[in-house]
Amino acid sequence: MKAPGKRLKLVGQSSRMAKAAPAAPTSAGPPKTANEPRPLPPIPDPAPIRAFLEDEHHAFAARIGAFATRDLAPRAAPGDDAAARKEARALLARLGEGGWLEPIRRQDWRSCCLAREALAAASPLADAVFALQALGGVPMLLEGESPACARWLPEIISGRAMAAFAMTEAEAGSDVAAIATRAQRSGDTYVLSGAKTFISNAGIADVYTVFASTDPAAGSRGISCFVVPADTPGLRFVRSQILSAPHPLGEIAFEECRVPVANRLGEEGRGFALGLKTLDRLRATVGAAACGMAARALAEALAHAGARRQFGKPLAEFQLVQEKLARMATDLAAARLLVYRAAWEADHGAARVTLEAAMAKAFATEAAQRIVDDAVQVLGGAGVMASHPVDRLYRAVRALRIYEGTTEIQHLVIAQQLLQGTGGTAR
Repeated sequence: MKAPGKRLKLVGQSSRMAKAAPAAPTSAGPPKTANEPRPLPPIPDPAPIRAFLEDEHHAFAARIGAFATRDLAPRAAPGDDAAARKEARALLARLGEGGWLEPIRRQDWRSCCLAREALAAASPLADAVFALQALGGVPMLLEGESPACARWLPEIISGRAMAAFAMTEAEAGSDVAAIATRAQRSGDTYVLSGAKTFISNAGIADVYTVFASTDPAAGSRGISCFVVPADTPGLRFVRSQILSAPHPLGEIAFEECRVPVANRLGEEGRGFALGLKTLDRLRATVGAAACGMAARALAEALAHAGARRQFGKPLAEFQLVQEKLARMATDLAAARLLVYRAAWEADHGAARVTLEAAMAKAFATEAAQRIVDDAVQVLGGAGVMASHPVDRLYRAVRALRIYEGTTEIQHLVIAQQLLQGTGGTAR
């Protein structure tokens, strides 16, 4: 990939990491066909964020980057919902067999971020699978030992059981306190009644972490959390909900669904706090996934700009293209620093990282949307071909600005933290 008298270098890639990351070659010129997959650069590159990492994180980044490049990037993207559901199960098996879900069990948030960067760059669906194992498993980890945790956590971390996080309802999205699904105590069981929508892994999950109201009059203080195996009588998969980027999503219903009291996570009425604590820890990893998608889009744009010639010279020599590439790289660098600051704080014992995580998610997901959009513009017609990686990224990145708290909600959280004088990290 050379312009006359110049050599393009992938932004953010240090020479040290170029040697350290196995099986992660840089892009080396135009593909034979417009839709042929390009070799990936090292993603994630730990060098620009080394201030927030330990030696083991550098080694982990190289290993999972090589795995994602070698084993995940060549896999064909699913073409429809049925294929996405089948592929999600296959990807979970690969993640489990390789031990790539272990950072979730250890609550090593920097490793979780590195994992999501690598997975999202190679396969947004693989990243979603990782994210759901974390969302379903972290509430169990935070609440410590219980029969339900002992039964399901090893299965979730090993990839033998697929998890789901069932919080959202038709009238309870950003307003979690509006949850209408009821859980009424009946002896040594709870009877769940209600419905959940926009639930990832609905219909294919083996176990659901479910939020339901045990005391509607208490609002958010009346919400409890339950572990509900998929084969529990009364739990029904209603229908699939089809996304533009194939992803297993759907509605589930609880119809007199009886769950043992032992399957409640934590005390009754503490589910809302548990949900917020879970999201507090995982929101930075959403930002990391956005960075992975953005890094892949930037790599594709750099490779194309160096190889594509117009008006007798490479696109990379046009200043308007250079301006786009510079802005993309700067946004990506800033996003990664915010993400790993939040993860570093969480790993170093912060009681909460609400402000840091909200900043990381809001900025990184919005920046990634801009970066992917600019990559489409640099690629031109090739960038809107359905089979091109950048087009797939364009469809996948959009949801990150919505799930686990919209950008608007993150801005409100940031402002509230500042106004309450809790702008610093709590320890």
